[in-house]
Amino acid sequence: MDLLYQIVAHYNHWITIFLMVSGLYIVVSRGNMVKKLVGLGLFQTSVYLLYLTPGKILGGTPPVLSPDFSVYSNPLPHVLILTAIVVGVATLALGLALVVRINEEFGTIEEDEIFAGDEDE
Repeated sequence: MDLLYQIVAHYNHWITIFLMVSGLYIVVSRGNMVKKLVGLGLFQTSVYLLYLTPGKILGGTPPVLSPDFSVYSNPLPHVLILTAIVVGVATLALGLALVVRINEEFGTIEEDEIFAGDEDE
């Protein structure tokens, strides 16, 4: 019963592990570049969850000093994740722009076909 409680109590860690492994699997196993970008997005989302998990303290208040409160939540993880989301969106946009450009140049977004066409020349 104690093991089941530990699994349920840390469900957000299990979700993080699942997203991380599935994102990594998609990146490694797929040859389609858009699918690789989706896998990177899943992996990135798992890192967000992993970083935000310890940021919330039950019973914690915003860090405004007051004699009424003694437990405060740390706002730093949330601020850093907002920055990471902005950087992630910009990186995804750049990746999609590169995929469009590769498609214009090679006529495909499959890695195997690009490498096969590159060897023929």
